[in-house]
Amino acid sequence: MPSFVVIAHANSFMKIEVFSDADAVAKAAAEIIANDARAAIAERGKFIMAVSGGKTPWVMLKDLAQEELPWELIHIFQVDERIAPEGDPDRNLTHLRASLSAAPIPPENIHAMSVNVIDPVEGAAAYEKELNELCGIPPILDLVHLGLGADGHTASLVPGDPVLSVHDRDVALTDPVSLYQNRRRMTLTYPIINRARKLLWLATGTEKAPMIARLIAGDPDIPAGEIEQANALLLTDVAT
Repeated sequence: MPSFVVIAHANSFMKIEVFSDADAVAKAAAEIIANDARAAIAERGKFIMAVSGGKTPWVMLKDLAQEELPWELIHIFQVDERIAPEGDPDRNLTHLRASLSAAPIPPENIHAMSVNVIDPVEGAAAYEKELNELCGIPPILDLVHLGLGADGHTASLVPGDPVLSVHDRDVALTDPVSLYQNRRRMTLTYPIINRARKLLWLATGTEKAPMIARLIAGDPDIPAGEIEQANALLLTDVAT
């Protein structure tokens, strides 16, 4: 069983559950998503989430794929994506599809970021339009899964990138010159992330401990610290 605490700061609250290891974090996250999906479908007729990349999240999605759910009513968007060819191992979409391969989700319910169009700016606009059509204006996602980098980034909101200042769009691109880890990226921005009904953070590994502490403190000097915490739950295997 996880330990459970509530951390308060700046009039916001982040709930935290600490598990024994990354696999336990992934399993718990899958159960949370499945329960939220059932509740959302019962209340609103569909469940719409956005997922980030990472090793633990791929395990989470494999666990989620084993759940008996009305998959035809579930839609999955991407939090961020690298601009890379279709099927490239750098693409989050490649792993997302593989992780959900056992789930009977209609292929069209996995909404891929438009990173392979000629003009990625147009691709970002097209993805925002897709969000608007399914999630309303402004779009509100039922759940956004987020990871936490050792440098304090989340989504593709990376330190020092101009994308951090984008507040008039829900989907944007990182800087084309100073490529983060050698790839330009498309990402959801702060406004749509902060509008989500629930934020589900997964942060595993002792190397994340310093950034977990800064995340909990709402440190504005790291990109993750700018995410609102009122509806946030952090699952981790690191004692804080």
